[in-house]
Amino acid sequence: MIGSGLKVTNYCAIFAARIKEMEKLLRSGIREAVRSLYGVNANDDLLQIQKTRREFEGDFTLVAFPLARLSHRSPEQTAGEIGEYLVREIDAIDGYNVIKGFLNLVIAPAEWSRRLDAMHADDAYGFAGAGPDAETVIIEYSSPNTNKPLHLGHIRNNLLGWSLARICSAAGKKVIRTNIVNDRGIHICKSMLAWQLYGNGRTPATEGKKGDHFVGDYYVLFEQKLKEQIKPLVDAGTSPEEARENAPLMQEARQLLKKWEEGDRETLELWQMMNSWVYEGFDVTYRALGVEFDRIYYESDTYKVGKEIVLRSLEEGHLIRKDDGSVWIDLTADKLDMKLLLRSDGTAVYMTQDLGTAVLRYNDYHFDRHIYVVGNEQNYHFQVLALTLLRMGFEWAKGLHHFSYGMVELPEGKMKSREGTVVDADDLIAGMTATATTMSQELGKLGGYSTGERENICRQIGLGALKYFILKVDPKKNMTFNPKESIDFNGNTGPFIQYTYARIRSVMKKAEEMGVRSVSDRNEKIIPNPKEISVISLLNDFHLLVPEAARELSPALIANYCYDLAREFNQFYHDYSILGEENESLRSFRLRLSELTGRVLEKGLFLLGIEAPERM
Repeated sequence: MIGSGLKVTNYCAIFAARIKEMEKLLRSGIREAVRSLYGVNANDDLLQIQKTRREFEGDFTLVAFPLARLSHRSPEQTAGEIGEYLVREIDAIDGYNVIKGFLNLVIAPAEWSRRLDAMHADDAYGFAGAGPDAETVIIEYSSPNTNKPLHLGHIRNNLLGWSLARICSAAGKKVIRTNIVNDRGIHICKSMLAWQLYGNGRTPATEGKKGDHFVGDYYVLFEQKLKEQIKPLVDAGTSPEEARENAPLMQEARQLLKKWEEGDRETLELWQMMNSWVYEGFDVTYRALGVEFDRIYYESDTYKVGKEIVLRSLEEGHLIRKDDGSVWIDLTADKLDMKLLLRSDGTAVYMTQDLGTAVLRYNDYHFDRHIYVVGNEQNYHFQVLALTLLRMGFEWAKGLHHFSYGMVELPEGKMKSREGTVVDADDLIAGMTATATTMSQELGKLGGYSTGERENICRQIGLGALKYFILKVDPKKNMTFNPKESIDFNGNTGPFIQYTYARIRSVMKKAEEMGVRSVSDRNEKIIPNPKEISVISLLNDFHLLVPEAARELSPALIANYCYDLAREFNQFYHDYSILGEENESLRSFRLRLSELTGRVLEKGLFLLGIEAPERM
């Protein structure tokens, strides 16, 4: 990694990109050195440039062993001669050292100063606009069911999807943010039936409840009543699985689903009414969480398209109809299983819906890539989806990508929707704000604010803590969410980064009041110290990190980068004066360093969907 003071070690992928920036300079310099010193030309495959190991001084390392064959000297002597030449001939290289056959090159501090000025002058630094030939990417996230409210698992889904959309957009892609609402199926009918049987005309308004919570209560009630019916069947010797399938309530729910698909008016009216309650509730949660969508699809529409596709593919010979009338696709040749696409009664399954949704979206947007933000329990489902579409002749299905993320658990264990033991999203959001308020009061950070300002800042801190805690984890990993650990003004947390940003904004405001400017003077000759170089080198990573995070589909890269940058800046801030610096040029330089750090932190937080408070 460039920068002698750099302490960050988790950006190995970025180093390759950074080499490209210095590649012309270093490679041309080394080639010229070999030509001048030894009278021969060095091919590119002999120029092996690596990151300097942490225990040695330097930024880049040249492996001299291959070049020793050209110099006819030892690798150590070859490295020393090339290093001496580069320091003498290239201003950007300040020094070197040789460890056996490895040449460690040190970038001149003045080079970092020039780089800071270039970054500071670019208001759009780090973000790329989408050109006319930019890749079109659909990102699907949220995917709620209309039988229950959003919970902690949905929060991770929404935060990942929202952040990915912003990261891909900042990397220059055309992004369409979509949601698919699961508004049909047997689980929806369970809530509907329970309300029919036990609701007695109650509504969210009569009960003073959000609509999604209200409907979710009836989903849980259905399962409770079903258990009561299952028990005597099991006691009589029926297996639990068979008892569940044959219980009267389950039979009634299936009949309700069949009536829905047949277009029964009364059933449709009930479905529309209860779904409208849920949508009103969802909208409140989405606004509180700060996520949006460009387009919402509904499975009640897409399953029809899916059925048409399945029946057409059956006629074309891609599928199999069994004796009971059900329709399947045989994927055994691809080391997968037989997959049901239509039940014997003609009703659709989840796969049918997803086939229809994919085709509709391609027809709407002609996407290059389609990213499904869905938990890792659906890995097999998306393998089957892509392969089925390809079998049906849809070549664009090669662009389907399942962004598979791990589950969220609590310290006390897993959540279960049927039993009503989930962590409700609304409760969690409110709880995070309340926790932020309590901790801020205890630390004495809320003095001098109006009630409205206090409430807004605590909301920003609470949600920032929640979002950062979730997004800093590698998406592929399961995680345990502990609300109390997430809100801390020190350490690897959202509030720590937010506080660093607010500190920088305070410095810039004071500078403005003092009439101190951060502009660069052409005659200014600033040689940054090691701590300043450490911050600058991290700032230089940002424009490389954004496209890397888009390629890797990893908000965690952005999150941990923000922490590393905030930590490095705070170390600099602790050791050096900014506004108190007497040297005007140096003061202006440090202001530029601070201002750019603030801008980059703000952009990084934006990519994570986290607000950056001006005051804390």
